[in-house]
Amino acid sequence: MIFLDAAATTPVRREVLEAMWPYLSGEFGNPSSHHSLGEAAADALAEARAAVAKVLGCRAGEVTFTSGGTEADNLALKGIALARRAADPSLDRVAISAIEHPAVEESADYLRRVHGFTVDVVPVDRHGLVTPEAFAAALRPETALASIMYANNEVGTVQPVRELAGLAAGRGIPFHSDAVQAAGWLPLRVKDLGVDALSLSGHKLGAPKGSGVLFAKGRLRMEPLVHGGGQERGRRSGTENVAGAVAFATALTLAADEQQLVAARVAALRDAFIRAVLQAVPGAVLTGHPERRLPSVASFCFPGTSGESVLLELERRGVVCSSGSACAAGSDAPSPVLLALGLEAEVAQTAVRFSFTSAVTEAELGQAAAAVGDAVGSVMGIGRR
Repeated sequence: MIFLDAAATTPVRREVLEAMWPYLSGEFGNPSSHHSLGEAAADALAEARAAVAKVLGCRAGEVTFTSGGTEADNLALKGIALARRAADPSLDRVAISAIEHPAVEESADYLRRVHGFTVDVVPVDRHGLVTPEAFAAALRPETALASIMYANNEVGTVQPVRELAGLAAGRGIPFHSDAVQAAGWLPLRVKDLGVDALSLSGHKLGAPKGSGVLFAKGRLRMEPLVHGGGQERGRRSGTENVAGAVAFATALTLAADEQQLVAARVAALRDAFIRAVLQAVPGAVLTGHPERRLPSVASFCFPGTSGESVLLELERRGVVCSSGSACAAGSDAPSPVLLALGLEAEVAQTAVRFSFTSAVTEAELGQAAAAVGDAVGSVMGIGRR
């Protein structure tokens, strides 16, 4: 099997398993308990928080451990927007891009439906890029929060986050970015990015599912989503997942250490794969920005086919990939991301996304490109009969 669906999830790294195992077995204490087992757990949690802060270039107190990227996005959108409106009732708008992950899109819609916020949706160009001009036009004096993802999970387009964050800062508007797909591939130092909040997910980095982080500047007030014992400095109550925090910190540290070399190597393989697919399928359409894209993502539409049929044919040939976001799996509707790029619905429904782990090889991608040509040819042949 050639696994090319890393944007959905990645295998857990051995180093991560070894780091977290003690906190699933002998060191099982509750970090809030005032005895030796609890203190050992609290120490491990503090070390994990410090390790994450080191990679992000922030203070340890600005790191909140969550159950994943979805919770981090929800906490950022709802927590910041509600807290800011509580302090100033005129702040009743949020701005997001047209291609956000459902965790951001649905959080914004919740604010609209339940709390009466207005959601300003920033359009993207045909490559999925948010232009500074479009973003600036969406910012209002009443904007409580702006959220633009660092890199798109379906087409891989990388946004000019630093420039966009600067525009928001110039108007006194907190800026959040979903960096779930960017982690491990792009720089994450929050001061360089200029962001006020940043969401990350462990299972995209080689940690188990169910671990994540929200960075939020210490000065930012946030209404918690989960109330209880006041853990995570009051931002996220509940007994902390110590093993998950250790796993996340280990995976993030490893990814940061490897990032420059791995990203350059995989980007070169990605470009060769794109060329091979476009040669094997002359009518294929590359989606996303041709240059500003993640090293790990190559996404196409194959007009005249069905994306799901191509996926089935590829799996028969030993290639595992997806038609887009795993969070939308099973939906018959065309991808909102591709529609926002201006693709027609019939074309959008032919989408296939290939996303790579850091361990992908030239041989695997060569075999996969050949399989794409065979699979598309098979589906189009079936369609003509």
